Amino acid sequence: MGMLSSYRMRLRRKYWRARAMAKRGQLSPVADRTAAIGRADLLSFTTVRNERIRLPYFLDYYRRQGIDHFLFVDNGSKDGTREYLAEQADVSVWTTDDSYNRSAFGVDWLNWLQRRHGARHWCLTVDVDEFFVYPFCDTRPLRALTDWLDASQVRSFGAMLLDMYPKGPVTQHPYREGQNPFEIASWFDAGNYLYERNPTYWNLWIQGGVRARMFFADRPKQAPALNKVPLVKWAPEYAYVSSTHALLPRGLNQTYDTGGGEKATGVLLHAKFLSLFVDRAAEEAARGEHYRAGTEYRAYASELDEDPDLWCKWSERYINWRQLEILGLMSKGNWA
Repeated sequence: MGMLSSYRMRLRRKYWRARAMAKRGQLSPVADRTAAIGRADLLSFTTVRNERIRLPYFLDYYRRQGIDHFLFVDNGSKDGTREYLAEQADVSVWTTDDSYNRSAFGVDWLNWLQRRHGARHWCLTVDVDEFFVYPFCDTRPLRALTDWLDASQVRSFGAMLLDMYPKGPVTQHPYREGQNPFEIASWFDAGNYLYERNPTYWNLWIQGGVRARMFFADRPKQAPALNKVPLVKWAPEYAYVSSTHALLPRGLNQTYDTGGGEKATGVLLHAKFLSLFVDRAAEEAARGEHYRAGTEYRAYASELDEDPDLWCKWSERYINWRQLEILGLMSKGNWA
């Protein structure tokens, strides 16, 4: 049975790699600076659409962490996103007007770019509203983490997506370009998370937090997954199969310890719930290009129409990574 399962997974991996090859023709280069990528550079991969106002802080945050080169797929932006990215010396950007849904929500496009440009590099795959926090990130650059992972012969690093939100109605806190979003969205749910091992891909499936509490209270099993594997020492045979929730080969998804100990893990602070998101939720619900034909975004749009306060008496205000470790949301493992 185990050999049959492994064979099926190999076939599935070939399928996802073939999809990426087939979709590469949908990408047109706008600014291709990949020839400047150094052999040891740390790379970031992102799909983006109409996120011009978020980009300055996103790029600044990850430059400070130590990302050397950013690779973006722009999916038909109309707000200057593509033009802004093309002006950045450490950015390569491709554009496509093809369907985000039929590209497996951008997975096919990024799988191709990672195969073409990411091999033998540490690759961080994040959305523009996701901010990677790892042990000692306040004193050590990202390269210190990847050097330790290399020395430990670890190929992937997991992170839980932690939804952040303001206190008070979302629309009462307008976001300005270049602002640290966590000056506004500084609160999070410290508990109410469900963990379950996925027997197919061997990842730890996590649900809960404010999205389950506010938007999927009547159907918590349909709440978005919060488990991610955003940081990977890429190889040509690898492939994401469901956003950054799961990869093949499956061993890359085992970023938690099943033997009673702890592996080092991180958190992706998720700055979704800013004032910008109210109109975006309605737009994406109408477009139907996201997961389940936009069902998730229809849930957001319906609730956000009432301009709710996502804060509750159990909300915690974010301080630093050590706080998240104390709460059990991440771990430094044996990295001292």
